[in-house]
Amino acid sequence: MLIGKAPDFRCSEITPKRLYLNRRAFLGGLPLALAGARRALAETRLTTVKSGLTTTGEKLNTLQQVSTYNNFYEFGIDKDMPAVNARNFRTSPWVVSVEGDCARPRKFSIEEILALAPLEERVYRHRCVEAWSIVVPWIGYSLSKLLAQVQPTSKARYVAFETYFDRRQMPHAEGLDFPYVEGLRLDEAMHPLALLCVGMFGETLPPQDGAPVRMVLPWKYGFKSIKSIVKIKLQGGMPRTSWNSQNAHEYGFYSNVNPNVDHPRWSQKTERRLGEFFKRQTLMFNGYGDQVAGLYSGMDLRANF
Repeated sequence: MLIGKAPDFRCSEITPKRLYLNRRAFLGGLPLALAGARRALAETRLTTVKSGLTTTGEKLNTLQQVSTYNNFYEFGIDKDMPAVNARNFRTSPWVVSVEGDCARPRKFSIEEILALAPLEERVYRHRCVEAWSIVVPWIGYSLSKLLAQVQPTSKARYVAFETYFDRRQMPHAEGLDFPYVEGLRLDEAMHPLALLCVGMFGETLPPQDGAPVRMVLPWKYGFKSIKSIVKIKLQGGMPRTSWNSQNAHEYGFYSNVNPNVDHPRWSQKTERRLGEFFKRQTLMFNGYGDQVAGLYSGMDLRANF
């Protein structure tokens, strides 16, 4: 029998006292929140087609793991808070405005987004900057299919994203300036792996996981995969992003998974898969280098982190 060494925890991984004191109240409501989420999801199964853009050979995390351990600061800064605080989040009706440097700007209802292209199930690794990771069967299609509908002009070099924000529905939001914003270069956004995501585990997204529509960028740290999108803007200049604005020293614009660039407060060389005890080595570009490394040819990925 192998007995592993107890993990070394850093101060950054310890729950603040004020959150710990409230944890019991949140956990008390968690079973009810999960039961409600499962009832809703049971009625919203999604039909998918087989996708060649999928990670194989890795054990999936469970729906319960992925839906109860979330970064979604609009619903609280501790990871068990979103599952409780987002349970009554209203996601219908929902409209995503696609605008800026494009020939045919327009607004898409969530129904139009769902009907725009065949939905694919793609198993992707997802790596978070706090050194934990998951493997999830996401559902959606390449963002390029949506962007093609609005016909980006020659002026468009970047794509900016904005999350829905309503203080009445999100009274627990803290820690950032809201609404949450993110951005990509246009060629990153047009890459086939850049997933416009509407579901996971065969069902629509739970609110705490970014319902009704989010991005999933498997070669970048998780905070780049913006949730609950309401605006997409094509533009010439590099867009502002929330974590880069909050602390540029720690969070770069590109935020590609690079185990050779440490976060100033912890190493990025290893990760712990949710539900596992032992750590594993973090892969360059989260293991998607064969597909995406060409996007960054000639760039210094230490300076452009």
